[in-house]
Amino acid sequence: MTASVFIKNLSGHALPDYATLASAGMDVRAHIAEPIMLEPGEHRLIPTGLYVALPHGTELQVRPRSGLAFKHGVTVLNAPGTIDADYRGEIGVLLINHGKSIFTVENGERIAQLVLARYERIAWKETENLPESDRGTGGFGSTGTR
Repeated sequence: MTASVFIKNLSGHALPDYATLASAGMDVRAHIAEPIMLEPGEHRLIPTGLYVALPHGTELQVRPRSGLAFKHGVTVLNAPGTIDADYRGEIGVLLINHGKSIFTVENGERIAQLVLARYERIAWKETENLPESDRGTGGFGSTGTR
């Protein structure tokens, strides 16, 4: 399925695109005037120069790139970040360096993935008793490790 999405690109970089036919996410690039040095433990909002108008009933999720996480310990702090359909500001990526070394973000570097997702809105139905389930009230670790 394909959704039409309006985008304004002030980055000077190519639009985000899918690497393969089966890719769920599109890499998004940093749009910065000079390199940003992320110290270990530091987080920064990295601009992209992209602005979108999403269809109602969708969100644009900002997710980490596995290569940055694996090789450098750099990830999206609020993963997945959500861009709402009515937001018209610049897309920013909140990166954090969980690694042991300084990580330098360069202009045009692929820093995150964007995934368009549909969602449903909730109509709450208050009740005193919830329907039974196999799991019941078992919380963290209640289903075991094997």
